[in-house]
Amino acid sequence: MTQEATPAPDRPRGRILVVDDERSMRELLTIILRREGHDVVVAESGSMAIAVLEKEPVDVLISDIRMPGMSGVELLGAAKRLDPDLVGIMITAYASTETAVEALRLGAYDYITKPFDVEELKAKIRNALERRDLRQENVLLKRALRTSSIFANIVGHSKPMQAIFEMIETVAPTASTILITGESGTGKELVARAIHVHSPRRDRAFVPLNCGALPETLLESELFGHMRGAFTGAAVTKKGLLETAERGTVFLDEISEMSPMMQVKLLRVLQERKFRRLGGTDEIDADIRIITATNRDLSRLVADGTFREDLFYRINVIPIQLPPLRDRREDIPLLAEHFLEKYRQQMGKSVNGISPEAVRCLESFAWPGNVRQLENVIERAVALERGAVIQLESLPTDVRTASSREDDGGAVGPNTPPPRLPAEGMDLPRHLEERERGLVQQALKQSDGRHDGAARLLAITPRQLRHLLDKYGLRRHRGPSDELGGEPDN
Repeated sequence: MTQEATPAPDRPRGRILVVDDERSMRELLTIILRREGHDVVVAESGSMAIAVLEKEPVDVLISDIRMPGMSGVELLGAAKRLDPDLVGIMITAYASTETAVEALRLGAYDYITKPFDVEELKAKIRNALERRDLRQENVLLKRALRTSSIFANIVGHSKPMQAIFEMIETVAPTASTILITGESGTGKELVARAIHVHSPRRDRAFVPLNCGALPETLLESELFGHMRGAFTGAAVTKKGLLETAERGTVFLDEISEMSPMMQVKLLRVLQERKFRRLGGTDEIDADIRIITATNRDLSRLVADGTFREDLFYRINVIPIQLPPLRDRREDIPLLAEHFLEKYRQQMGKSVNGISPEAVRCLESFAWPGNVRQLENVIERAVALERGAVIQLESLPTDVRTASSREDDGGAVGPNTPPPRLPAEGMDLPRHLEERERGLVQQALKQSDGRHDGAARLLAITPRQLRHLLDKYGLRRHRGPSDELGGEPDN
């Protein structure tokens, strides 16, 4: 027995509605199209076709133009009102310029005459589906352009980030559901995109959706789509992101903000890989990969009863925990240089470096907003800097003030906890020198540059202070009393 050829895996497939009053034509088209791997629905009249379109989504409409009752041209107009994205191909035995122009005016993609060439029909359908995919990609591109990305690339050479890179390479080829956790601003969407780019789904759509940005009804419509008349204002049938991302990846950020009802519906998608449009009754297959993210402790929300336990286990197949920026401080200079180059080019400025004092300030700051906050600080500094190098004064006051407090050691007492040791360890001699340098600077500032005053604050002699000033290359600020008192330099 000769087996039918299997369509190429990258050949666009779709759901096609065939409308013709001749049974033999419907059967012929069904055989041809199913051999190409398409899902075929048939109708023998325009009214039956409208009933199909009102219940289920269709990618391509193939209709005879001349039929009893509703003509193919009238059907196309009604179908376009139900679904503006529908692609129409008209078939006629009466090839007239007027008929073709009318069909094209109403939005038909193309037309073909009877008797038709099978290969020509296949090519037209293939082109129509490629046009559909291109239109959907354009919609996604416009959506992405409206959404500001956290940062352009994953940047980091620290041990925690190297572990993240290895995890991305390991899990990307799989189809498993992934839960990315971490504080706000750590780059969860960026990691999700990296997983998609390195996966077999890389050539399909990556669709991000913030679950906390929309109320429940709008979130359901955005995710699952809706039928015409499903709610007030639903004038046309609309595809949801699950359909748009067919064979691609859907990224659900802030999954913890999803309502209990939406949690139930998402659980069904994960379990059965099917869903229904809002207001619809027919099930639609969902060949997608779902990646979720949150900055909250889902296990605690499960214990509190605000997040479904079964959904938690469904999305937590592969967990990825992103480290906060304060736990990978050695990446700060690299990230700062990365953002400097990005905004230098965007703004057309000649700023090409960051001063050592500014870098030390950035390294000592706690960064509660993580990488997103660092990017904002560098963007501001590039905009304000008038010279070729970002100076300490170009950094925000809160960053400089907080960094100075850390350099000063804060309020030290018997109950003061020791500073946290990073998991990857630290360069203790360098750390101690940086803190010593910062304390000397603070003492000079508090004493208005007087060496004797600064020495008293540090409980050292003026001679020892001058040694530290020379050691760290600090300018000597001498007060009047420094000429009269203190120890000789010899």
